[in-house]
Amino acid sequence: MISGFYQAFAPMSFTLLGLWLIVVQTRHAEWRANAAQRRRAYAITLQFALPGLMSLLALVDASSQDVWRVSFATVAIVGAAALAGIGRWGRVPTGMNLVVSGATLGAAVLYALIAVIALHPSLVSSLGSLTPLRCEAILLSILVFLAVNLAWLLMFEDVPASA
Repeated sequence: MISGFYQAFAPMSFTLLGLWLIVVQTRHAEWRANAAQRRRAYAITLQFALPGLMSLLALVDASSQDVWRVSFATVAIVGAAALAGIGRWGRVPTGMNLVVSGATLGAAVLYALIAVIALHPSLVSSLGSLTPLRCEAILLSILVFLAVNLAWLLMFEDVPASA
C-alpha cells in the first residue's frame, strides 16, 4: 500500500516543481538581481525536488529496507544542510522575512527528522501501525505542503528595490 503513495507522490512533487519553475521564470528579471530572493526561490525548488527524488528512490526496490533507508538518509541530510544554510543567510528585509526564514529552517528540521527515522527506524516502531515508511510519507507530505505555502508567499512578495 505504501508504494502506491510514493507512486503518486513522486509525480505530484515533480509537477509542483515544474509549476514553480514557471513562476521563477516569470519573476526571473526581478529575482536575478537579488541574491536573497534567488536563495529563497532555490529553497522552494529543493522542497519540491527532494521529496520527489526520495519517492522515486523508495520505488527502486520497494521490498528492500536498505535502499530506502540509505537513499532517504542521504537526500534528507543534504536537504537539511542546504535549507539550514539558506534559512540562515537568505534573509530579505521585509515583513515576511521571519515567516519565510522560520519555515525554511522548519523544513530543515523536518529533513533532519526524516534522516533520523531512516537511520533509526526502530524509533517509530512503538507507534503501532505507523511504520517508518508511513512516518516518512507523512513528513514528506508536510514538507510539500509547507513548500506550496512558501511558494505562494514568495510569488506575491515585492522585491525590495535597494536589495
